Amino acid sequence: MRSLATACIILGLTVSASAQSPTTRIRGEVEKAEGDTLMIKMVDGASAKVSLASGYAVGGVVKATTADIKKGGFIGVGARPQPDGSLLAVQVFIFPEAMRGTGEGHRPWGVLPDSTMTNATVSETVSRVDGANVVLTYPGGEQKVAITPDANIIMAAPAQPSELVAGAQVAMTATKQADGSFSANRVTIAKSGAQLPY
Repeated sequence: MRSLATACIILGLTVSASAQSPTTRIRGEVEKAEGDTLMIKMVDGASAKVSLASGYAVGGVVKATTADIKKGGFIGVGARPQPDGSLLAVQVFIFPEAMRGTGEGHRPWGVLPDSTMTNATVSETVSRVDGANVVLTYPGGEQKVAITPDANIIMAAPAQPSELVAGAQVAMTATKQADGSFSANRVTIAKSGAQLPY
């Protein structure tokens, strides 16, 4: 059950964002944590003050590799279309088995410009020295994806609120408040060695 809850935190990374209220993707390092308020130095150098909503959830991601992508597994791939019609993976999230089928399909990915998100079953894998090719199948279609060493490959891991300390690498989708600060109800922590999710 814990892995299911953890993966739910990551769900925003693998499903196209279409929320009605304006939201902002915040990624960066916690500079200061006081109670349920985080001061975050974002990857673009800006600072953000984030208030965590009552009952907020925390999940983690750990670094994975192409060896962790198994035939028959269910993954979410954020990618950029290539001229030949294939996709070049930017980020790969390996779902726990309990979340198989979540957000299944192929759609635009609002996190990065000109990108797509495909949540699907790995029907074929071909590994090579510099990465891997996978074929993803979902109801009504399939996509061929190239995964190079540059892709951010991650999987869900448990995390605790106590890990939200100075130096923690975090990502979240937050709502901007009237005073310029932000509010969030979920936080993802990139564990040691893992890149921040987009």
